[in-house]
Amino acid sequence: MKFLLSVLFSLFLTSVNAQNLYSKAYGNKKNPAVIFIHGGPSGNATLFEGTTAQKMADKGFYVIAYDRLGEGRSKDENATMTFKESFEDLKQIYNTYKIKKAHILAHSFGGIIGTLFTSQFPEKVRSLTLAGALFTQQETYDHILKQAKEHFKNDPTQLKEISEIENLDKNSAAYRKRCYEMASKLGFFDMPNPTPESENLRKEYQAGEFYKNNIRNANSPIKFYQNERLNNLDNTVILKTIKRKGIPMYAVYGKNDGIFSNKQINDLKNIVGKDNLKLIDNCSHYLFVDQQDEFLKFMELKLK
Repeated sequence: MKFLLSVLFSLFLTSVNAQNLYSKAYGNKKNPAVIFIHGGPSGNATLFEGTTAQKMADKGFYVIAYDRLGEGRSKDENATMTFKESFEDLKQIYNTYKIKKAHILAHSFGGIIGTLFTSQFPEKVRSLTLAGALFTQQETYDHILKQAKEHFKNDPTQLKEISEIENLDKNSAAYRKRCYEMASKLGFFDMPNPTPESENLRKEYQAGEFYKNNIRNANSPIKFYQNERLNNLDNTVILKTIKRKGIPMYAVYGKNDGIFSNKQINDLKNIVGKDNLKLIDNCSHYLFVDQQDEFLKFMELKLK
């Protein structure tokens, strides 16, 4: 009886989560499936969906975008923001769209989720693509603060702020938040020389429905750091394990994405292989907007 009640409760939770989980598919379902994992915590897939999803589908892919439970359009006050929950989100996407295997396209913090999911459920993954994705988190934070010290070496106020950040608990939402705020001050997320194409993409996005639904849940990072023990990861070993399992891995990054050091990019190149790493000129963190054509060419070349 207890077992039956447990099964029924599990089915109930799955049904509730499926109702709350926002997702949308683009393209022909007969084409290779690509699941986009957005950044965060406190992110959503609206920028990718509003600028790139359909164009990628036009290249011959079945593209699925979704917002993780408790983030963006998947509103749920009971969401825990843990990796386990994010894996359940992904498995629900597979079930909803009747997919057995898919290419995982993971952006920013989504790279952590995509890497862990691929490691735990290799039978569900055709390939893993890290797109401006985190993989050694503390190295990223250290790099940001090192660059900030150099940039603000003659600014006592900013140096004091950097020192305050360094003294925070490195496994805290406040530390992560203030590191990225410092990166923003340094322009690390900005495209150096915006092109007419990138400017038009952003203008169209900001004028459309997706931008209106660019919902940011400020509680997401707080809940994540409260509930998830694995919150400041170095996934180098896991990526090497995935490679040994024979799952193709690709990496595409902006040359001007300031949150990654040259060492990190070289380390990643040694893992995925020189031919599977693409660095795009005049491009920062949001590479599918900064240099959309180059991004799509790389994806089409590697995933087909």
